[in-house]
Amino acid sequence: MNLSCIIVDDEPNAVNLLEILIRQNTKWQLLAKCYDALEAMAFLKENKPDFIFLDINMPQLTGMELAGLLSKDTKIVFTTAYSEYAAESYTFQTIDYLLKPITLRRFLAAMQKIELYFNGRVINENPAFKAGEEYFFVKSGKEFRKILLADIQYFEGEKEYVRLVTTTSQLLIYRRLKDIDEQLAPPFVRVHNSYIVNTKQLNKIQDNHIYIACKQIPISEKFKDKFMAVIQQRIF
Repeated sequence: MNLSCIIVDDEPNAVNLLEILIRQNTKWQLLAKCYDALEAMAFLKENKPDFIFLDINMPQLTGMELAGLLSKDTKIVFTTAYSEYAAESYTFQTIDYLLKPITLRRFLAAMQKIELYFNGRVINENPAFKAGEEYFFVKSGKEFRKILLADIQYFEGEKEYVRLVTTTSQLLIYRRLKDIDEQLAPPFVRVHNSYIVNTKQLNKIQDNHIYIACKQIPISEKFKDKFMAVIQQRIF
């Protein structure tokens, strides 16, 4: 998929590694490498990449501070050595959150998530498609079943399998929940070691539980901050 991006990071070694990963594994156009937030702001005034790789810990302005100054529709993939900023990162248009050092396996998972995100955006913006008609196929026995993303209520992990529950059916998929999580973007959010939910399907949230149709799903402490950061954007 042809996308454009920039790297914003004050560590030359981190920039070099990310550049190599991009050039060797994608068709993306790397428009610029910025080594501090001020340089990035100057570049972004004149250019509009599809998304930016943004380090958090930088001098002068941190990545979080820079994100707060950018256009609200700026798509971001945060890169950092610290996990404690994950929840805060999702108050922005965050596609993914990469912990350093970035491995090839994790980069490839992020690449799939990024391209899925933009592929979904293009489909929904295409007047030939109605909103909510984004779909994929799932192998079930000897057949492939078409699943609309908008119809999915939640994914439930069951050891080496995942139960995919929609508004009309359930399918058992031979995949790990972790692998599915790495390929999904909001409105899908991991809320528990065993659950990924579609936030558009929520009925209510009460006492650390989510209610979707007749299903009660627990919210674990591990994923609570990230989940609530997404929900906070919809609270009036």
